[in-house]
Amino acid sequence: MGFHSRLTLFFFVLIWFFRLGKPDLASDKTALLALRSAVGGRNLNWTVTQPSPCNWQGVECENNRVSVLRLPGTGLMGNIPTGVFGNLTHLRTLSLRLNALTGKLPSDLALCTDLRNLYLQGNHFTGEIPEFLFGLHNLVRLNLAGNNFSGEISTAFNNLTRLGTLYLESNQLTGSIPELDLPNLVQFNVSFNQLNGSIPQKLRSMKADSFEGNSLCGGPMGRCPNEKIELNDGGKKKKKLSGGAIAGIVIGSVIGFLLLLLILFLLCRKKSSRKTRSVDVTSVKNPPEVEIAGEKSTGDGDNGNLGGGNAAATGALAASAVAAKGEVNNGGMKKLVFFGNAARHFDLEDLLRASAEVLGKGTFGTAYKAVLEVGTVVAVKRLKDVTISEKEFREKIEIVGSMDHENLVPLRAYYFSSDEKLLVYDYMSMGSLSALLHGNRGAGRTPLNWETRSGIALGAARGLEFLHSQGSHISHGNIKSSNVLLTKSYEARVSDHGLAQLVGPTATPNRVAGYRAPEVTDPRKVSQKADVYSFGVLLLELLTGKAPTHALLNEEGVDLPRWVQSVVREEWTAEVFDLELLRYQNVEEEMVQLLQLAIDCAAQYPDKRPSMSEVTRRIEELRPSREQDQPSDLVDADDGSSQRTSSIG
Repeated sequence: MGFHSRLTLFFFVLIWFFRLGKPDLASDKTALLALRSAVGGRNLNWTVTQPSPCNWQGVECENNRVSVLRLPGTGLMGNIPTGVFGNLTHLRTLSLRLNALTGKLPSDLALCTDLRNLYLQGNHFTGEIPEFLFGLHNLVRLNLAGNNFSGEISTAFNNLTRLGTLYLESNQLTGSIPELDLPNLVQFNVSFNQLNGSIPQKLRSMKADSFEGNSLCGGPMGRCPNEKIELNDGGKKKKKLSGGAIAGIVIGSVIGFLLLLLILFLLCRKKSSRKTRSVDVTSVKNPPEVEIAGEKSTGDGDNGNLGGGNAAATGALAASAVAAKGEVNNGGMKKLVFFGNAARHFDLEDLLRASAEVLGKGTFGTAYKAVLEVGTVVAVKRLKDVTISEKEFREKIEIVGSMDHENLVPLRAYYFSSDEKLLVYDYMSMGSLSALLHGNRGAGRTPLNWETRSGIALGAARGLEFLHSQGSHISHGNIKSSNVLLTKSYEARVSDHGLAQLVGPTATPNRVAGYRAPEVTDPRKVSQKADVYSFGVLLLELLTGKAPTHALLNEEGVDLPRWVQSVVREEWTAEVFDLELLRYQNVEEEMVQLLQLAIDCAAQYPDKRPSMSEVTRRIEELRPSREQDQPSDLVDADDGSSQRTSSIG
């Protein structure tokens, strides 16, 4: 054999030798078995005798290598040994969330340079956030929440330029938040650590609940002490006011105060004189909508529901927003029209004299809490943009008033005149599901457990199913979380049913588009299948904790149904759930079933969506019996504990 032939054979053998030593699917399998052996895995049904691990639970392969490893809530405990991930170098997604893993992250994780998604939340990892993570330049989502990481947040996070999600909440991180220049970052949370100082300018567009539970200032957390000096457009300090300017401001304020006192005095005299004579409703004028205590409403802009918790101002109902212009009908005054056996403890005159609180402005008008002199509390909705005739209005509102179901907010009475259309409902003191889900997310928040959320879903489904059972042409038309109100025992009541057919198309703002089915073009003509779509979005809102009206749910800015479907398809179903639900290990299967139902309801095409009767049945089947539950058990204690569930580890 010649020299060249021997040299060729030598290189062939050398290449073959290195291919044998290179990690392959067999080494991936060995690494996975080593991981299971080191940290347990009581729920892993891995068949060791299979030559390929690609069909194992939580394992996916690509190009004959393990590319995805998802082992959430599988009872993994203890430290992950070094040497496991050094053989899993083709991983793109790693999810070990909701286990009881401890210690520091293994250093050979640095070799997984293809990682795009790393989910380690809900464990007991300790130490500082390791530097080697900042070398994983392909990371798009990083979730380290709910661990025991300490130390400061490193500026090296800026190396992860593709990062769109960074969750570091509920750790023991200290120091200040560094200047993070991450152009794709849209999801960020460092709440409930031990951070202090000023929030960097580029993070001040994030919501306040991203920073709660720290000693931070700036942006959504309020002005910092060193930010009191205001600058003009040139960046220079504004000049102090002169003595003459200050004197002018003081004199003007005094004059304005005296004028205000004079106006109040005249109003009080007018009110007093009105109380001393019999009120003639036919003489009440209909003033334009006026501000109450200086502001029209401080609600969320689309929360004109009939529940409490959103009071904006107090004043006389007649003088503020529901003054009704009396009209003579058949020789007499127009009156409140009551439905069925509704109690008639008051009349229109009593309603006009009631003190009121503005609950908010919604799709169909402004809602008020009215406290009558006899002590009765009702909710009054003042409709806007009613374009139909009185006859048609009465026909349609009679249908609404006749609907009697325990999961609907009952309509007790109504008033119609050419200038005012008032609806009187039972008052729901616990407010809306929207306020409960998206209200205070700080340290004082009472977390909503799975039992409460699934019970609300079932109650709302039953109410909507009842509406649909009244006729194929009857739908709600405006299903959203602010229209699901709650009793003191957190039972759901659907409100605003039947109102979509009373108002003009201009009454429906763009902000409800997050719930609207894609086929709906006229908000007054919403089919039952379109109601099902809206209800599916509401279920997604319950499960994810995200409001569908929020833009930019992820780096692509898609809506809630599309975002959930993309995560379920590409990553792992459980990653979409609200962090408040992650502690409930024993109901994860139920949560996934409800998520699948929500996705079915929010299908793109109407004929692919289930009926509301099927929706109700499926929710009933996934919820275990709660016959012995007490109202006090429906929500977790303030300390985050639960009497029925506990997180692993």
